[in-house]
Amino acid sequence: MVLGASAKSWRYAHKACLRLLSAGEQVVAIGGRKGMIGDLPIHTELPADVRVDTVTIYLSAANQHVWKDAVIQWRPRRVIFNPGAENAAFADHLVKAGIEVIHACTLVMIATGGYRNADQPLSSDRLG
Repeated sequence: MVLGASAKSWRYAHKACLRLLSAGEQVVAIGGRKGMIGDLPIHTELPADVRVDTVTIYLSAANQHVWKDAVIQWRPRRVIFNPGAENAAFADHLVKAGIEVIHACTLVMIATGGYRNADQPLSSDRLG
């Protein structure tokens, strides 16, 4: 799941959605406004009955507070803080909730094969 998704093609969150899709990942895009990234809808909240494996954050720390409780309730396996989205306090809450925290660039992780963890393959019913 991409948190901070944007229909603006120059935004890194937009590029991450497209790269995740082309890498064969199932993607849910969550943003401040509804829109589209190609054929992928941007939602303003998590659709019902979606299980989240990975949350990759493209929001500044100042804009993350409204999502903090929701992300913890979603119980993802991991949360990726992309450059510019670092937030030590939020990361501490996630770790205390048993959620893995990664500080990295999702685009680089995809390009180098590091997005998927070979020891813990994603199941088909959990979305990235």
